[in-house]
Amino acid sequence: MIRALLLTTLLASPALADEIWVTNEMDDTVSVIDAKTLEVLHTYETGERPRGITFSRDFKRLYICASDSDAVQVMDPDTGEILHDLPSGEDPEQFVIAPDDRLLYIANEDDAITTVVDTQTRKVVSQIDVGVEPEGMGISPDGKVQVTTSETTNMAHWIDTQSHKIIANSLVDPRPRHAEFSPDGKELWVSSEIGGTVAIFDTKDQSQIGKISFQLKGVRPEKIQPVGMRFSPDATKVFIALGPANHIAVVDAKTFEVERYILVGRRVWHMALSPDQTRLFTTNGVSGDVTVIDIASLEPIDTVKVGRFPWGAAARPSSK
Repeated sequence: MIRALLLTTLLASPALADEIWVTNEMDDTVSVIDAKTLEVLHTYETGERPRGITFSRDFKRLYICASDSDAVQVMDPDTGEILHDLPSGEDPEQFVIAPDDRLLYIANEDDAITTVVDTQTRKVVSQIDVGVEPEGMGISPDGKVQVTTSETTNMAHWIDTQSHKIIANSLVDPRPRHAEFSPDGKELWVSSEIGGTVAIFDTKDQSQIGKISFQLKGVRPEKIQPVGMRFSPDATKVFIALGPANHIAVVDAKTFEVERYILVGRRVWHMALSPDQTRLFTTNGVSGDVTVIDIASLEPIDTVKVGRFPWGAAARPSSK
């Protein structure tokens, strides 16, 4: 009896594994990968065309941009159950959550709007007019500034999170797809997919302090399309996904020099660091898999097959 009760309790408890959650754009699912064993633990159904994905700061809720369902879905990550939808506006693609774990900033690609939603009241707090086809979303570590990039207007829009007003606009190269603040909040990095560059800005005055371009032997320049970015655990490097070039660029965060390129799967989109900060997981859309990179050696160590067209990735630490 005691043994049976213990087994029941273990089965009912949340998994104790560090996890990587991946949205599968064409399957309308999310895959859950054990960050250590690299097994796919679960596959959960979502709304149509899931792309952006992020956890609440306490990891008790998972937010998913179901773009073609015009909804941000809220999932219980312990059960895979969709709890409710948030009023996201049309075609939500990416988002960021504020450090206070309450406000969600959502890019509405079809409406040229950034929608701000209160995750507790489930109400729209504000809608901010931005450029055409907003997608990239970043928020400063102190939560005071949110940045939305507009793909067609080719700008990064700096938004004050108190007033929900644009305080500056920065012109970048064609089709900006991602915005990433440095961990200390002093810099903003913006990737331009068609421009093939990454621009770096000083957050004090929004001045551009650097621009990175890429060259890969045997790869045509038009195939080098930077999208997602992640700072290394010690913030000395930046990992940049190069789209159909099928590589991750490793960039020195101080000199802005490309140190090396890492071969991954086909059409790499975004990345997530494992909770223990030892591995980098890349979503490879066309090959339908995730490449696992060892942070210490900067070498790919495995490939995990997931659903069709994996797009976004987010990490959840094991339950304590």
